[in-house]
Amino acid sequence: MGSSIQITQYLHPLGVGGRMEIDAGNVKESKTIRINRIHLEEDAGKLLHPEQGEPYSRVDYNRCGVPLIEIVSDPDIASPAEAYNYLLKLRQVLQYLGICTGDMEKGHLRCDANVSVRRKGVSELGVRTEVKNLNSFKYVEKALAYEIERQAALIKSGQAVEQCTMLWNEKKQTVEPMRTKEACEDYRYFPEPDLPPLVVSDAHIDHLRSGLPELPKARFARFVQQYNLSDYDIGILTESRPLADYFEAVMLGYSDSKTAANWMINELLKVLNERNMEIDSFNITPVMLSDLLNLIQSGEISGKIAKDVFAQMVVTGKSAEEIMKDQQLSQITDYDTIAVVIDEVLGEEKENVERFMSGKEQLFDYFIGQVMKKTKGMANPELVNKILWEKLNGLKG
Repeated sequence: MGSSIQITQYLHPLGVGGRMEIDAGNVKESKTIRINRIHLEEDAGKLLHPEQGEPYSRVDYNRCGVPLIEIVSDPDIASPAEAYNYLLKLRQVLQYLGICTGDMEKGHLRCDANVSVRRKGVSELGVRTEVKNLNSFKYVEKALAYEIERQAALIKSGQAVEQCTMLWNEKKQTVEPMRTKEACEDYRYFPEPDLPPLVVSDAHIDHLRSGLPELPKARFARFVQQYNLSDYDIGILTESRPLADYFEAVMLGYSDSKTAANWMINELLKVLNERNMEIDSFNITPVMLSDLLNLIQSGEISGKIAKDVFAQMVVTGKSAEEIMKDQQLSQITDYDTIAVVIDEVLGEEKENVERFMSGKEQLFDYFIGQVMKKTKGMANPELVNKILWEKLNGLKG
């Protein structure tokens, strides 16, 4: 049951005066969002608001008393889009530090948003409202946009904005009043005599700083230098620590960073999104992926066949070599074998061969396609290209 009080740090927070750099809508630009304070407090429980119109809310006390950290930003965020970007960056840092998974839908990361608007040219902040029940980044952005419009409409019509707590209604996609917002005095802060202040020494801070993992910004910069990838690709690969770790594990057994990045972004992430999975629970290990990529690099299988093999790896959990052995999928790299198939194709396509000799050289790709069709995609494309040119040039005499 609830204790009727909530323990929180008030006068002596753990941290003050922080900052977070966020994207400001331009790849070349960033904006600093100040962090006012970080303090410890205990979870007071969770309100479950009705979805079917019941005239009451339920209280979930399962998390009551669980410690959490509250991060309070200064009023530097100027739009719903900036709020979205701030939360993305904050979650990324928390994930890299191993503090939490950042899953808002499961309550691992929560957000209450204060909103106030003011007329252009006015420096003083307007009356603020607090919006709650925001369980996804998407809903944070939508709720803020709605509340900004609501407050602006009130001001334009000459009405006052009342300081209150608003509730995001996911079903209606609106914000609705929940309760009149208390002033600071209404919270009735008083010291907890059984809890002495937490004293964090400079030595302890230095110790913690020395043990920090590589953070997103530093990892991004290192990827630029080490892997020679585009900023876009690096941004995706370093978006989460597990994904960046996976990529680097793949690179321990494979040499082509661009191919590895393309496979992770276009193939691996596609599967994760389709299955709504996290990479931590993915059944294809980095070693299995690097082995598959090495098979492509060595010419044992084509890129097209590799994608089919990868799909079967996802379903079966087997390695690429096991699947290739089971289905006899090794690429045809024997010169004489491919030459025989090419002779068959050219013999069947005499009319098109004559047209090619007359200058219709675009038919070359057609012949390539026919060879690949006969070999079910198993012929080495480079060798097919080489032998076909030899054969056609020989016919020219």
